[in-house]
Amino acid sequence: MNIRKFTVVLTTAVIMTCACLPVQAQNGSDLKKITFCLDWTPNTNHTGVYAALALGYYEDAGLDVEIVQPPESSAVLMCAAGQAQFAVDAQDTMAASLDLDEPLGITAVAAILQHNTSGIMSRAGDGILSPKGLEGKTYSTWESPIELAMIEYVMEQDGGDYEQVTLIPNDITDEPAALAAGQTDAVWVFYGWSGINADVEGVDVDYWSFSDISKELDYYTPVIVANNDFLETEPEAAKAFMEATKKGYEYAVRNPKEAADLLIAGDTTGSLKGAEELIYKSQEWISGRYTADADSWGIIDPERWDLFYQWLFEHELTTHDLSGKGYSNDYLQ
Repeated sequence: MNIRKFTVVLTTAVIMTCACLPVQAQNGSDLKKITFCLDWTPNTNHTGVYAALALGYYEDAGLDVEIVQPPESSAVLMCAAGQAQFAVDAQDTMAASLDLDEPLGITAVAAILQHNTSGIMSRAGDGILSPKGLEGKTYSTWESPIELAMIEYVMEQDGGDYEQVTLIPNDITDEPAALAAGQTDAVWVFYGWSGINADVEGVDVDYWSFSDISKELDYYTPVIVANNDFLETEPEAAKAFMEATKKGYEYAVRNPKEAADLLIAGDTTGSLKGAEELIYKSQEWISGRYTADADSWGIIDPERWDLFYQWLFEHELTTHDLSGKGYSNDYLQ
């Protein structure tokens, strides 16, 4: 679940639109066609959508939902172009889509997780117990401006010297294995998957999260985004989709094991085969974070959303102040 680079490149492959024609249900009623694009291969961030599909919540809402993999040009561009009505992204990577003279036509309509569960993982005993511990160590980077600015910021907050970090390209697919093999000293991970995987693989690691270091960096990742034209022309269908999706995530909160089984069964990519132990443990951990301290699943706190975008603007990571932009709670029932 790597962070996509900050730069957005529009390609002709996604400057297309698709017709959302109704399909005939077995009971003779018409279902509204909805395409939902993932940000990565299926994982426990997506479980609520798979649960809603498997349990018939979408069909009950009058929707025919198809879950698809992202193209190379990214799920967000696919959604903005109208090839998908909904997609998965994150608040940090959304900034590039919004920080344009003509912003991409997308809006975050739900927070999948209430808090930023990403941070830095390292080998246990290497002394990287806080950001300052990165001094003199090797860090695997995606070379994203936001990523590196966050590393520098938390190191400064902790009294560390960012210039003493050695940066190497991040081409890692299995973070615990890479740490165990000495390929790197530290790597950015999403704890609900890679952190849990360290336990599954029996690799002793240390970890600290960005949200524990700085409230400005407790942003929303991941989020569900929607195509703006679809929201404007089909608001009731959008609300119906979000209501069914919310029910799917609520089911996963109450039933982690059963929800994990639905995710595994719904995976058509084959990427989860053989990873059942990781999926069950990840689901048990992440199910408690879908809603966390929010009143209900999906809610985006305007103050916390704006705090991160203000931080980006103050650190010259965006050319526009994106406060108050890019999100809506109006489609959550």
